[in-house]
Amino acid sequence: MSETVSKKLTRPRPYAWALGAVLLLALPFYLERFWLQAGLFAMAAAIGAIGINLLTGATGQLSMGHAFFLAVGAYGYCALAGDGTDGLTGLGLPGWLAAVGAVALAGAAGGLFSPIAGRLRGAYLGIATLALIFIGQHVLFNAHDLTGGFNGRAVPPLSLLGVTFDDTELIVAAVPFGAAEKLWYLGLALLAASALFARGVLRGRPGRALNAIRDHRIAAGVLGIPVARYRAAAFVLSSMYAGLAGVLLALVFQRTVPEYFGMLLSLEYLAMIVIGGLGSVAGAVVGGVFVSLLPQLLNRYSDALPLVSAPGTGGVAPGEASRYLYGAAVVAVVLFLPGGLAGLAARRPRRTPRTARIARTPAEER
Repeated sequence: MSETVSKKLTRPRPYAWALGAVLLLALPFYLERFWLQAGLFAMAAAIGAIGINLLTGATGQLSMGHAFFLAVGAYGYCALAGDGTDGLTGLGLPGWLAAVGAVALAGAAGGLFSPIAGRLRGAYLGIATLALIFIGQHVLFNAHDLTGGFNGRAVPPLSLLGVTFDDTELIVAAVPFGAAEKLWYLGLALLAASALFARGVLRGRPGRALNAIRDHRIAAGVLGIPVARYRAAAFVLSSMYAGLAGVLLALVFQRTVPEYFGMLLSLEYLAMIVIGGLGSVAGAVVGGVFVSLLPQLLNRYSDALPLVSAPGTGGVAPGEASRYLYGAAVVAVVLFLPGGLAGLAARRPRRTPRTARIARTPAEER
């Protein structure tokens, strides 16, 4: 009975979820554009973090090439949706079809690498995926007709169900909705769908198999789990999540830039899942929000913070300060909070005398 009571005490109540959902839906009516864009970056980061958490947190595979698959998603969408009027390669597909195609391209790229991912593990897989970053950077900077080279390329707006996600105002109930407001609701829908799907995977038979592979690969094989196949499938799924995050990032940025999709971005995604909590969908979301919002907040309030100032003015730049802070957060989580930030909510609360009386069994009362 005590276990049942503790679960009821720690489980989020339905009205708390409903209140959070209403709050997120209402935010575009009150927030300015900066906060909406910051929230969209956090949503995209959370989607990508869920993907790498399926690979690293649930399966135990170290990947350093997550930024490569984000680039495939972002540039794949631009190439599929572009009409070629800017002199770059473009197929002119509808925006929604181009987004689906970009996610499929990222999955196909992960599928091409999956035979290697299915056979390597640990640091060996991390070194192998690191090669994807160097290959991707070379292609992004030199395939000018496809990527635009150093200058990148503009991102065509997405059209879905008659709504174009650009700066054209959409009037709903006498309230104007711009690009940030419309993308906000799209990002919420994509994040919710991504989180629910990943949660279903982890709680079902595939998730139990992935956890068994992570905890003891040989024992999992003895039990009849096809280890290489599950590892390859997890890598493909993680790549598709990264492709979706890349599409959303491109729509928010409105321009793809090659240097953004470098090694630093892959390290940031690893920091997200460590800080948030390995193997947890909620942890991936929390870590993605934390790591993505921190540099933007430091940049926003650099004038009011000590030692932090604008780049080139003598102090610590906001980007550098944010890396110091979430680097320290990674060390603190590893040393003192192995379950990550999400593990704080899962900890059993200290029982009060009233809850202790409720948890007593009839034998204890006698």
